[in-house]
Amino acid sequence: MSSRTKRPGLPGLEQIGWRERVALPDLGIHEMKAKIDTGARTSALHAVEVQTFQRDGHDWASFVVPLLGRERRSARLVDQRPIKNTSGIPETRLVVETTLLLGAHRWRIEASLANREKMEFDLILGRTAIRRHKLLVDPGRSFLAGPPVGRKAPVRRVAHPPAFEPAVPVAPQQGDEEE
Repeated sequence: MSSRTKRPGLPGLEQIGWRERVALPDLGIHEMKAKIDTGARTSALHAVEVQTFQRDGHDWASFVVPLLGRERRSARLVDQRPIKNTSGIPETRLVVETTLLLGAHRWRIEASLANREKMEFDLILGRTAIRRHKLLVDPGRSFLAGPPVGRKAPVRRVAHPPAFEPAVPVAPQQGDEEE
């Protein structure tokens, strides 16, 4: 069987493994391992030092992705919502939208920003990120989609204004103390 296996009886569905190599080019992530987690509704990206700010009348998040070192990344906020953590306890998280590359596929996903320091994977792809893309997750196999195609393409960078001043956070983040 090829790495892009079509399972008999399920025409038009491409198999992917429970873990895959992906890219998030908008954030400068050319390749990382992601866990495909159909038990999670929302995707989550390991991000620390999360701050919010305003740009052109829109809310944005600035954060550090430890996988990439100390350089700050920015993405436009699309929501702030309660999301259950791995213990099943709801916590309010900021949600950003970014481009996902999975094998030869490319689409926009929403990802919550969370401290996943104690987790094995820096990114989990929840079911809302993969549904409607004709994918079937094989829980017994890994890395079926192949490397993310186009990962070396130019990355859309968002530069901070010279005098970067984050706005007051939309809501206190876990671990932040209120004044």
